[in-house]
Amino acid sequence: MSPAPRAVSSYSVYIIYFLIGLPANLLALRAFMGLVRQPHPAPVHILLLSPTLVDLLLLLLLLLPFMIDAAYGFRWPLVDVLCAFTAYGFYSSIYCSVWLLAGISIECYGSVAVPVQYKLSRKPVYGVTASLFFCLLSFGNCSIVTIVHYLPSSSTTYHCRRPPFCYENFTTEQLAMLLPVQLELCLVLFLIPMVVTIFCYWRFVHIMLSRPQVGMRKHWRAVKLATVTLFNFLVCFGPYNVFLVLRFLKKDSESWQVCAVLLSALSACIDPLIFYFFSSAVRKAFDKKRLQSLQNWGASLAVFCKRRAGEPATERRLATAATQGVECGPRSAPLPLLASPVARGTACNLPGPSAFLGSPAPCLYD
Repeated sequence: MSPAPRAVSSYSVYIIYFLIGLPANLLALRAFMGLVRQPHPAPVHILLLSPTLVDLLLLLLLLLPFMIDAAYGFRWPLVDVLCAFTAYGFYSSIYCSVWLLAGISIECYGSVAVPVQYKLSRKPVYGVTASLFFCLLSFGNCSIVTIVHYLPSSSTTYHCRRPPFCYENFTTEQLAMLLPVQLELCLVLFLIPMVVTIFCYWRFVHIMLSRPQVGMRKHWRAVKLATVTLFNFLVCFGPYNVFLVLRFLKKDSESWQVCAVLLSALSACIDPLIFYFFSSAVRKAFDKKRLQSLQNWGASLAVFCKRRAGEPATERRLATAATQGVECGPRSAPLPLLASPVARGTACNLPGPSAFLGSPAPCLYD
């Protein structure tokens, strides 16, 4: 595919992510704010609110800098400082979502594996502490790449001109420090939370299916929750982290890195689906009327993207960029940089954990 169509396609994908993910996350945010405002919110309420806020940050970063970058044929038209800020926020948000989803999986597993201890440890401060720890872990690690970007280099050419591609013109000295850091990010911010999440949901589903007194509806909802979360890890987060490993081994970029970044941003649209299966409060927020409005918005979006892709001005601008030396593959975002929780519903009387506690158990899968 030639550079111009690929740039238009990426631009359209960014718009689709924004117009689908923004209303879905706003509805989830409304539901979670209602849970957090309760007199004694559970830790999972705080955890569920955090990924929603992170996804909204990710969508706002898609709105302006990334779509502007794609609209100009992936030649960064803004100041270099804004490139660094956008890349830092984008990838930090993605890795923060990874750990927050892992925290939610631990909550799911704990609610059915050790219901008594889980009931006794439901203090809001635990949710706040976990959310802050995951955010500091992600944003702190990702800041290393930003620091490397501004390290002094023996190459004067790099500093005498503004790089046309955002986060693409790294010197040999910078890459020597950057590639090991990216590998560490892949291991600490992706592989470890993925293993934790897979284990917790495997045990969660196994315990749920082994309890015949739990209705079939809740069995299927548990399976769907685990499946969507696994899809988020393998399809959305996985490709970019595979790219980081290959980049470290080959010391070179792969041609499919733009697709990996696009899939990473898809997580902002998948997370609300996880929230939907997790929480009855979110399911109430996504009633038929609101879903119909969302579908109408999506239809309008498709028409807009087709018109935008067919505008002669866009094609002329991209063609001009190609003649000025745009590389064959698009550069979507700060690629060398590295690179939410689910609401619990209202109380319910579940057989199983609730029977041991003597009071309504938190409906993590109601």
